[in-house]
Amino acid sequence: MAQHLSLTDRTLIERYISLDYTFSFIARKLYRSPTTIAREVKRYRTLDSRFFSDSTVCLRYENCVHRNVCDPTDKSQCIGLCKFCHIHSCGNVCPYYVYPFCPNLEKAPYVCNKCEKLRTCKFPHAFYSAQAANRKYLKKLSVARRKPKLSPEQLLDLNELIAPLIKNGQSINHIVATHKDSIPVTERTIYNYIDSCALSIRNIDLPKKVRYRTRHPQKMLTKFEYEYRKGRTLEFFKSYLEKHPKLSIVEMDTVKGRRGQGKVLLTMIFRENNFMLIFLMNDGTQKSVRGVFDYLTEILGTNLFREIFPVILTDNGVEFKAPHELEFDISGNRRTHIFYCDPQASWQKPHVEKNHTLIRRILPKGTSFDFLEQNDIQLLMCHINSVTREIFDNFSPFDLMTQSKYKKLLATLSLSAVPPAEVCLTPNLLKHRQ
Repeated sequence: MAQHLSLTDRTLIERYISLDYTFSFIARKLYRSPTTIAREVKRYRTLDSRFFSDSTVCLRYENCVHRNVCDPTDKSQCIGLCKFCHIHSCGNVCPYYVYPFCPNLEKAPYVCNKCEKLRTCKFPHAFYSAQAANRKYLKKLSVARRKPKLSPEQLLDLNELIAPLIKNGQSINHIVATHKDSIPVTERTIYNYIDSCALSIRNIDLPKKVRYRTRHPQKMLTKFEYEYRKGRTLEFFKSYLEKHPKLSIVEMDTVKGRRGQGKVLLTMIFRENNFMLIFLMNDGTQKSVRGVFDYLTEILGTNLFREIFPVILTDNGVEFKAPHELEFDISGNRRTHIFYCDPQASWQKPHVEKNHTLIRRILPKGTSFDFLEQNDIQLLMCHINSVTREIFDNFSPFDLMTQSKYKKLLATLSLSAVPPAEVCLTPNLLKHRQ
């Protein structure tokens, strides 16, 4: 499910509109629907009246018969109609003034950010500003979340149901669990209603609520999180690809066995052909990930490594939070560029996430990886990358590794395709090792 547009997204929309890009182009860049972009611009555009001139004619000018609009109490001041007045501008004093509307604002892009006639146009102007749009969005969101979702009658029924039960010592969780059919909202919503005094129950009536203090985030953690992501967020990733559109993109992640125990798999997949590399690590630490990078650099060379892995997109796992060590080799030469997905947004690297399902067919969740050796991982790679993919017209990833750099990689790692009839994606593939 797509998240709401952020300030960064709105800044990109404003920028692309100013560069005269279409909504379809903007939607592709933000991974959204063109309808979403159009609705965003129309909903949060700002009408600007600073450019109105005295020659802007009211739409009611022909039939206007108003008098003394500027001072209704002094009927002796003007003897003619207000529309013939040369002292005041109708647009500034007349409450009945109807501004003309530019027909271009009825069609995309619905704003004047890139209009060539902006300086000479006498119509009211409309602009899309990321900052203004985000303020309107946050205000609307705040009001929507503050307002109860239930009608007054429904709130009264809810209060009559839960108030006696809470006074009997029952918890909100117990009440919601035992009255699912009678309560139309979630447990969290009920707590919000209590906080906003929409019910007769108060926080003092909840035995545990007043015992806990509000938790505050640790400032050092926030600073640490910011430092490792600085210049490497998804927005920087998109900007970098715009400048280097021909670079290959690699997605990286880890697969763990039993929670917090034993060996871990480091996975890397090439977006252009879905070929997945898998490496066995003793644990899921930054040192182990650095070891895999140094191993590949040693057997391939820094130049070939940089050619095969120019851009790597990964998540915010603790094992990847030392980007400088991964981007540079032991000699200090740059070998790749590391970028990070947004927190809790694994869908931004869908190729590696989807291919993990193939690993889980052979190594189900809860399986310990301690019995595995790198030879087993090579066998695993060969079978997984020999599976044909419908998205590639039923070619396997091995069939698409035709470039010379990829052939060198396969030869160096001793990887070869498995005949289609012999492909195995069940635990039986490694059963001899367990």
